[in-house]
Amino acid sequence: MLNKGITMADLPVHTIVFEILTRVPAKDVGRFKSVCKQWYALLSTQDFVRMHCSRSLVSSNQRVLLIDDLTCSVHPIIFQSNDYGPSSIVTFPFHHHNNDVSILSHLNGLLCVCLNHTYELLLWNPTTTAFKHLSTLILMDSI
Repeated sequence: MLNKGITMADLPVHTIVFEILTRVPAKDVGRFKSVCKQWYALLSTQDFVRMHCSRSLVSSNQRVLLIDDLTCSVHPIIFQSNDYGPSSIVTFPFHHHNNDVSILSHLNGLLCVCLNHTYELLLWNPTTTAFKHLSTLILMDSI
């Protein structure tokens, strides 16, 4: 019981989804989508994604992705000291070689990645490690 006679079921869905779940880390939101079909639908809406991304723009939530040869790490940014916090290692979920990964662009946590040895384009989510093969670039010199 939250208050006299008020239960969790009495809370508006909007309050639960947009005031609470938009503040949860993206990896957890991904797990919450498997709770039930209703949560999957709610957490997949453009409004939820937009609100979740806007809340992650707060300086205390900022992270930097560093790629070095075969490793990739994510560091929180400490703005007061212009430094990085302790890192967490992110494993590339796709096959690559040393110095092979180039990030071409990013949007809302998704990265457009080019594998330099094959010219493959990938859309990669480092938070969930999911990726999708987009295409292979064709160089004008090879035509």
